[in-house]
Amino acid sequence: MSLTDGVILIFILLMLAYALYDEFGMNLLKGKTLLKVQLKRGNRLDCLIFVGLIAILIYRNLVEQGAPITTYLLISLAIIAVYISYIRKPKMLFKTTGFFYANAFIDYRRIKAMNLSEDGILVIDLEKRRLLIQVTHLDDLEKIYHFFLENK
Repeated sequence: MSLTDGVILIFILLMLAYALYDEFGMNLLKGKTLLKVQLKRGNRLDCLIFVGLIAILIYRNLVEQGAPITTYLLISLAIIAVYISYIRKPKMLFKTTGFFYANAFIDYRRIKAMNLSEDGILVIDLEKRRLLIQVTHLDDLEKIYHFFLENK
């Protein structure tokens, strides 16, 4: 295994660890999940560019008759990138003491203000940050509202 294959393997393992944490880890951390809300996907163009660059590397490796293991690793990397960007659904998990947003746990005590824009975007102001939360279904905003009322 060459250094390049080792680096690709490390990236594959890191992306797999991220995918497992996002899918299963957040549900297990910080207690029981009280509410789960699906969010809108971000810009998918970045992943398309990344997978296109990997496709170029696969093509070059095949044309130059590179190591087959490199081709397999690059294909695996592309598949995981497609899963993370196109198949996996971003979500917001509400727990008893805080919520997970963008894979980070935010304690409810950090919330300074909450507003709802006309476009249906929930704006949560923290001490030094502002979160812009776009849900897939507008009914989920009502669920979040009722959740905050019931679990004050």
